[in-house]
Amino acid sequence: MTTDTENFNQILDQIANRSRMKLAELYNLSKMNQSRWEMFQAEWPTMPVARRQEIMQAMVEIGESNFEVDFSPIFLIALGDADSEVRTAAIQGLWESHDPTLVTLFGQILHHDEAIKTRAAAALALSQFIYYAEIEEIDPTISPLATQALHACINNSNEDVEVRRRAVEAIAFSSDESISKIIDTAYYDEDDLMQVSAVFAMGRNADSRWIPRVMEELDNPNPAMRFEAARACGELEITDALPKLINILQNDPDIEVQEIVISALGQIGGSVAREAIEDCLESEIESIVTAASDALEELAVYDEALRLFDLEGGDEDFPEIDDNNSFHVPVGWNKYANNDEQEH
Repeated sequence: MTTDTENFNQILDQIANRSRMKLAELYNLSKMNQSRWEMFQAEWPTMPVARRQEIMQAMVEIGESNFEVDFSPIFLIALGDADSEVRTAAIQGLWESHDPTLVTLFGQILHHDEAIKTRAAAALALSQFIYYAEIEEIDPTISPLATQALHACINNSNEDVEVRRRAVEAIAFSSDESISKIIDTAYYDEDDLMQVSAVFAMGRNADSRWIPRVMEELDNPNPAMRFEAARACGELEITDALPKLINILQNDPDIEVQEIVISALGQIGGSVAREAIEDCLESEIESIVTAASDALEELAVYDEALRLFDLEGGDEDFPEIDDNNSFHVPVGWNKYANNDEQEH
């Protein structure tokens, strides 16, 4: 009869050396006991770089779809890996962790890691601590530590623009008044990518002051800017943007822009937006149909929440619905309702 040690050694050997790794085997690395953890720690550095990269990426994907697994001890050790791809994946794997010690770790990576992609990932990871502090799910004293690290990055003229722009996006969750100056400065930066990130940050910041600029950027010839402007319209729930958004949906040559417009329409809501989304179900483009289905699902959930709230007596601060079933939502009311940011 094989012991647990022998059995786990066999599993590790298969994970490390099998020509084609089986995802199911990685579940054995979730919530390991002390004995298994020590065995894994000893084996990890001996695995080929390509296999470590494959394992980390697979774990990130598993963690995104299965909230019962816990690979965080592995992600923590991988933060110090010699390979930048592994370190970057480790940061992504810790994205949902509220552990306050990570703020210091991510701050150190942001300022000292040799890889641009890894530093950028650390900047984005710090955004979660600002976000959760804003909605009072974690100790609010943690947020200043994250914003301080991001401020230092943004103000470092020697830092690569990719890292600085991600720091601008990350810090935008903060409701501090100083953030508007950061976003404004980024918007007028000479680098196009920084300008795009500024518009993304406007939506995330959920301040009505950004509405005129966001709507103006819907006409930008750069598809990346139109993409972020459309996304921001959804985040800011700009009902006045509906005609422009629907026009973009019907005429923009960029499929990804059309997809984010559908998402924005789902956030804004109302009968006009719903009708435009429903029309997309007839599209011959599969991704458009998928985006439309997701948006309609979001509208259905929101409508049900409104119905239940009305049954419980309503609230004067809750969004109103007019006779045409159009939402009148105060800007910023639903500031943190959607946090599933897409890559951009």
